[in-house]
Amino acid sequence: MMAKLFLGLQAVLFIFYGLYCLVEPRGLATGAGVSATSITGTIELQAMYGGLQVAVGMLCLMGILKRSLAVVALHALLFIFAGLATVRVSLALMHGDLVGYTLFASIYETACLLFLVWYLLLHRPQFGT
Repeated sequence: MMAKLFLGLQAVLFIFYGLYCLVEPRGLATGAGVSATSITGTIELQAMYGGLQVAVGMLCLMGILKRSLAVVALHALLFIFAGLATVRVSLALMHGDLVGYTLFASIYETACLLFLVWYLLLHRPQFGT
């Protein structure tokens, strides 16, 4: 039940944020300070912040609907949040930028990573079950 709730939250957040970034990539300039200087750059923002985010959200949604995919989705999120949290926190500390968007994202990604480590170690789910 806890895994389904977690996957549901992630599905909603990843899908809605991804759709927002796909439709309004210029919105990233205000919140995250990320902007494109060319059509190629805009497409990159839409693909990475839009398409990829929606795809991760859909994997989480599929994990709710099919038990065997829940384990896959949880492990995928483990690697995603490990990469995001490790790099974001390390660079934020290095550059002294633990404020605003970076602070919020660091806390969220680290909390998700810690939850996943705890949950997956505690439950030791098997693939294909």
